[in-house]
Amino acid sequence: MNDLKKVKLYLLDMDGTIYLDNDLFEGVHEFLAYIREIGGKYMFLTNNSSKSVDKYVEKLASLGIESVPDDFLTSTNATVLYLLKKNYNKIYAFGTTSFKEQLREAGLPITDQREDGIDCLCMGFDTELTFQKLEDACILLNQGVDYVATNPDWVCPTWYGSVPDCGSVSAMLCNATGRMPLFIGKPEPAMALLAMEKTGYTKEETALIGDRLYTDIACGVNAGVNSIFVLSGEGTMEDVATSEKKPDFIYQDVKTLLEFLKA
Repeated sequence: MNDLKKVKLYLLDMDGTIYLDNDLFEGVHEFLAYIREIGGKYMFLTNNSSKSVDKYVEKLASLGIESVPDDFLTSTNATVLYLLKKNYNKIYAFGTTSFKEQLREAGLPITDQREDGIDCLCMGFDTELTFQKLEDACILLNQGVDYVATNPDWVCPTWYGSVPDCGSVSAMLCNATGRMPLFIGKPEPAMALLAMEKTGYTKEETALIGDRLYTDIACGVNAGVNSIFVLSGEGTMEDVATSEKKPDFIYQDVKTLLEFLKA
């Protein structure tokens, strides 16, 4: 561990790591080209459950990066795998239209209406949040249904600052009901482990790059892979000092990481 020259599989967070909104960070194209040049592989891992993989393919295409669905793993992917194992009768899907479509396409019995027979509330990052959803969630949680959420991120970065992400909405519902969900995405190791399983690389050959200590870096640590913290997004050096989960490497951004790798 801790030898980046051995790394072949790079697991890349997206928001705050390779882009911010519609602005691709400097050096990203060159970094992806470097990974291909060394015969390696990169995959994009994101806790953002508001978009489908197809939307992310379109998003990266608009930034000049060609990709295919197999290049991505999202917290929704990991959540679907969890829900399929639980055999729920009916799941209230709290999230965007895209989020609900992904759960439905996976064969899960979902609804977005409060009705009889619901035994699980599944929440994602919801950019289409309404008070009706919050009210439905409070009623269901007070009834004792299982409670699952895609990711614990407090905020999602934008060009103008940050907006409340799934973790913040979960905290709001906890203030009302006293209940917090089981979080599935990063920092849990599931996505990193699934990426290694799909590609055949070992932990020593894998590195996770992200801008958040409490999700990205914690996921890397929990999965036992190299963790690379970049300062291009939410996290700061002050956060490192107080974080339980410490990164193996710290760089200003992927451009400076690439400069090190090529040195």
